[in-house]
Amino acid sequence: MSTKIALISDSHSYIDHKTLAYLEEVDEIWHAGDIGSFSVMNELPKEKPVRAVFGNIDDQDMQRAYPEWQEFTLEGVKVLMTHIGGKPPRYAKGIKAKIKESSPNLFICGHSHICKVEFDKTVNCLYMNPGAIGQHGFHVMRTMLLFDLEAGQVKNLRVVELGKRGKVL
Repeated sequence: MSTKIALISDSHSYIDHKTLAYLEEVDEIWHAGDIGSFSVMNELPKEKPVRAVFGNIDDQDMQRAYPEWQEFTLEGVKVLMTHIGGKPPRYAKGIKAKIKESSPNLFICGHSHICKVEFDKTVNCLYMNPGAIGQHGFHVMRTMLLFDLEAGQVKNLRVVELGKRGKVL
């Protein structure tokens, strides 16, 4: 058995039909913060489970609705997700210690608007940042990640380019 995952982040109150079309193809949707508004979450396919964390732009209502951290195991993969995580080898303050304490197989964050996937040997963990699906920020290309979780592994990982920032389709 496998579970298809769509990993998005940094929507900053924006989601488009192209992103939503990809979300229809998965089993679960994960949002790594800076959601921006509940309208984004309300646009997500209703029948799909959503796991999300709040980001630094999210207001108190969003912070009450979503936690700062998500920690869970799915298909034998232990996942740790937050918004501001930095990147290997220079994680944000306190993140590396949290990763070591939790011992996840997969660490996910957003915030940088830079799509990056890397195995970090120093914490024995796969690092993922899906980039940004929104229009706000300095990124050139809007991106998200699609992958499968199966038998304790991440499989079939692909980066989806959603179009250039500023180009509304």
